[in-house]
Amino acid sequence: MTKKDKQQENVIQLDDLQELSLKDQIIALTNEIESLKNNESKALKRYKKEQALKPYQAELIALQQYLEETKKRIIILYEGRDAAGKGGTIRRVARYMNEKHYRIVALNKPTELERTQWYFQRYVEQFPRGGEIVMFDRSWYNRAMVEPVFGFCTPDEHKRFMKGVTGFEKDLVRQGTILIKIYFSVTKSEQARRFERRKTDPLRQWKLSEVDIQAQDHWDDFTKAKYDMLKRSHTSAAPWTIVRSNDKHAARLNVFKVILNSVPYEHVNKGLDFIPDPDIVVSGAREIETMEADRLKKGKFKA
Repeated sequence: MTKKDKQQENVIQLDDLQELSLKDQIIALTNEIESLKNNESKALKRYKKEQALKPYQAELIALQQYLEETKKRIIILYEGRDAAGKGGTIRRVARYMNEKHYRIVALNKPTELERTQWYFQRYVEQFPRGGEIVMFDRSWYNRAMVEPVFGFCTPDEHKRFMKGVTGFEKDLVRQGTILIKIYFSVTKSEQARRFERRKTDPLRQWKLSEVDIQAQDHWDDFTKAKYDMLKRSHTSAAPWTIVRSNDKHAARLNVFKVILNSVPYEHVNKGLDFIPDPDIVVSGAREIETMEADRLKKGKFKA
């Protein structure tokens, strides 16, 4: 049954009311009015949140124009646990941008041929030309997170990746590419809630994968992998930015700010707040410190 059908089902028919007592009629009508108010309130809140993003989406168009004029290149990596909010953020970042000057890359698992190649090769093939933004919905950091946790790579392959990734990124930045690495951090309970919604919402069921189903069981494994990844690959040349993403709207808004602050273009709306919320956005170095302090206190890493 669709949401619209459910709403129609909840509407009280005149014949139904006539069969009720006056008191029951009043109660039924009051409940229906409250239901309509709640639905209207939710829709209004969603509308206001989307409107709040528009000034930043306009700034992204100005950023694109700057890139086109200067022929600079940007790569944005969106990483994080499943259901952390990466996809929804990417869609809103790209919504009004000039489609001629950006691409979204979400690679499938490597083919047999790609398995025989240099690990970074299939990612390099997707790199931007001058004036272009390429956004990776998961990236080469699959080898730091998903692959070792689920055994999709060997320990030696993981070790080689962790040893080589910093040099790879340093060279990338040295040759003029602006590299923005964003990690979406969601709590275990919020991830579970989002997975449950995917199970019951027919519009979201396609998002639910076998890996998703096992993600909660491997929570601590992913937390350890996250720590190792940050510890080895957060560098001055290619730092990580952590975005707390339990609140999807706050996460999206702050991702816009992170991206816009990464490029020295001239702001169009100079009255706009470009300062990230320190409760939402933290540096990779700060996240490492927090995780280490939590391990000392509780005996295990904080997510």
